[in-house]
Order: sequence, then C-alpha cells, then structure tokens
Amino acid sequence: MRTARWLVPLFLFVALLMFLRAPYLIDAAPEEKQLGIVQKIFYFHVASAITAMLSAILSGAASGVYLGRRRPLADHIGLAAAELVVVFGAIVLVTGPLWARKSWGVWWVWEPRLIITLIMWMLFVSYLLLRRFGGPGSDVLASALSLFGAVLVPFVYWSTYVWRTMHPPPTVIPTLQPEMMWPFLWSVLAFLVFYVALMFVRVRLEQSRAALEQVYLALED
Repeated sequence: MRTARWLVPLFLFVALLMFLRAPYLIDAAPEEKQLGIVQKIFYFHVASAITAMLSAILSGAASGVYLGRRRPLADHIGLAAAELVVVFGAIVLVTGPLWARKSWGVWWVWEPRLIITLIMWMLFVSYLLLRRFGGPGSDVLASALSLFGAVLVPFVYWSTYVWRTMHPPPTVIPTLQPEMMWPFLWSVLAFLVFYVALMFVRVRLEQSRAALEQVYLALED
C-alpha cells in the first residue's frame, strides 16, 4: 500500500487537533437529565464502537480476499484491521461498563448486544494469538476467524431490535439534540481519521516485515 509520505502525518495531525478540540465541545454539550455528566462517555464509547465494527468488516473483507486469491496485501490489511478491532474494542468494553454502572446500576449485564460484542472482540484477540503462535498455515486459519468475526457485526447492530434489552437501540442517535449531535459527529470523525492514519502505518509496517522475512529466507537458501 503505497501512499504519499505526507499523507499519514497529515491524518495524524488532523486527528490530534480534533481530539484536542473534542473535550471542549463535549464539555459545552448539555448534560442528559437522568445520567448527568456520566452520559458524556457516550461520545467516546459510541465513536470507538463504530470504528471497531468498521474495522471488523474491513478485516473480514480483506481476509475473504486473501482466502480466495492469496493476495499478500489483503492479508496485511486483514491483520492490521484485526489489531485495531482489538484496540478500539477494548475502549468500548472499558467505557461501556463505566456508563452502565450509572445507567443500569451494574457494571455488566449478560444481554445479547454485550455478549455478541464481547465474543466478536475475543475472536479478533484469538486471531492475533493464532497469527503470533500458530506457526505455518496460521494465516489461513486466522483469516477464517476474521470472517466469522465480521459476520457478527450485523448481529451487534440489530440485537437491540430483535431482543428486548437494557441497551438503547441505534435509533437514539438521530433523536439527539443539535447541541449533542455536533460533538458526537466530531468525535466519530476524529476516531475515523485517527483510524485511517493507524491503518496506513500498520499496513506499511507489515509490508516491511514481510519483505524483510523474504530477504532472510533468500539468505538462508
């Protein structure tokens, strides 16, 4: 994946500026009547969840291409996206209970959306462990795991429509007041810009690692 050298620093710089601005926008947003200031976790929790799910879809799609055509670039993208699913998914799983404790009175509820999200995250953790310790052929097995993890994304989204749960459905977002909607969209965009920059960096690193490995193999021959 060849990109202009200035592109990644530009994305990182824009993401940094947006993250520096985000707390001021969130602080200026009105507090929710029942949850109070704790509701402001929403701006980071949902933004990281959107980013994690998009990354899961990207990893699954790239893994599908790799399984079908064995394209190295597809494998590199699948691996990079899987790593970022774990990173942003961890943010979701940490900020969620902080919000739930105030909203529901408990840190965790074994409801469908939370269970499916946790399973999806654990699948991508398994993907990384398999790539690290699985040995020859682990790339193929891991790609299959990534596909399964990506398939769970629609179930995470639709779970609150299918089952009655304590977790609010996505229909809450369009009903946000303009004073809340603007900080929310800003936070989502900041996470996505940061995600794109990280993807470019991680794929480039994986390409360099693969090229170096080929050199080692050639020297051994």
